[in-house]
Amino acid sequence: MAQREKTDVSRRDVVKMAGATGLSGLGVAGSASAQEYPPIGNFPVQGNPTFGFTVPQSGPYSSEGQDELRAYQLAVDHLNNGGGWVDNWSDLTGNGVLGNQVESVSGDTATDADTARQTARRMIQRDQAIMLSGGSSSAVAIAIQELCQREKVQYMCCLTHSNDTTGKSCVRYSFREMFNAYMTAQALVPPVIEEYGENNSFYQLYADYTWGQTVQSSMSQFFGEAGWNELDSVATPLGTKDFSSYLQQVPRDEADVLFLDHYGLDGSNSLTQAKEMGLDQDMEIIVPLYNRPMAQAAGGAIEGVYGTVAWDSQIDNPPSNQFTQVFQNQYDRIPSGVAQLAYAQTLQYAAAVERAGTFYPPEVIRQLEGRQYDNIGMGQETMRACDHQAQRAVPVVKGLAESDQQQGQFYEIVNVTSRDQLGYGCDEGPAAECELGPYE
Repeated sequence: MAQREKTDVSRRDVVKMAGATGLSGLGVAGSASAQEYPPIGNFPVQGNPTFGFTVPQSGPYSSEGQDELRAYQLAVDHLNNGGGWVDNWSDLTGNGVLGNQVESVSGDTATDADTARQTARRMIQRDQAIMLSGGSSSAVAIAIQELCQREKVQYMCCLTHSNDTTGKSCVRYSFREMFNAYMTAQALVPPVIEEYGENNSFYQLYADYTWGQTVQSSMSQFFGEAGWNELDSVATPLGTKDFSSYLQQVPRDEADVLFLDHYGLDGSNSLTQAKEMGLDQDMEIIVPLYNRPMAQAAGGAIEGVYGTVAWDSQIDNPPSNQFTQVFQNQYDRIPSGVAQLAYAQTLQYAAAVERAGTFYPPEVIRQLEGRQYDNIGMGQETMRACDHQAQRAVPVVKGLAESDQQQGQFYEIVNVTSRDQLGYGCDEGPAAECELGPYE
């Protein structure tokens, strides 16, 4: 993978001047398009294009961040040298993007919006990144996409599950492949009601930031509409290590189901502690969103726990199997759903650039808006133009007993809920609050 050498001197204004005046000798990538379109953001690209990857390398979501970074590095290698999905995508050549080798930089978000914003700003101003990707925390993703909208640099969301990302906080310069909390609730209701019955009472603990808040509200809405009664919802700070004081407040004699709306290390900690306190003896437990690193950290505590995942290697189709194989060959480990998102979003952006024939952001954005595709392992999808939210299937899973956890499998897939059973119109749900903003 090409890794750009960092410099403390920003050349952004020089690049803009080169695009505006047609200066030669500066190595402007896609020089024909650079002359056709006006400078904007970090366009025109000077030299090789740089992708910036903003991942949590510290904090409660750091395990997810490590897998994201592995997948980003794999994607850049395949874009430059061929391999993996690149060999099967007609839009991609395996010889860089628009004939230019891709370089990359990475930085830690620390699962903190302010830190993430600073990291992203450095990539935009110092490293001249033409595209950023990353996430894991929705607060981080929202902070970065707002910055990218102002700076006119495209952002490809990785893991962000809050309704707000493509709802009230949506922007023109950001796209999300990941489904949201609203769709998670829609996908969970049918199998959970079938398993646990109707007219149950439930209690929620949720992470007190945009992601947890929208998970809490979505579970309240859809399980409430299905006839369940919510007893209470209690906020917990992001990064909480000891949940015992919150878990002790759960009314054992009233609650039939406990929702733990936590993720990453927080999710594995709250679930493990809930089971250590014996709450699973009095009620069922649901973790609306989890993934492989989180399930692995929770171990046997995941047994019988329903949730959703972005993707899993158990999904048996050619794109999924191919990604699993190339990732495992490279890293000697089975990829997580967040790794699949990181890899897919990087290639989706590169393919849009190739179709546009330019890195000029408004044209690349138009190539993604309304795009239909079925090449990333989740069946037929549409990247909706009205809110930049992928309309896609949602895998529902149930945790395995520790004795059944083997070869990197920690849960069974109960159902891959079709996109036809999920979602909402452009004037409904989170999309009703979305105003994307300008292209230029």
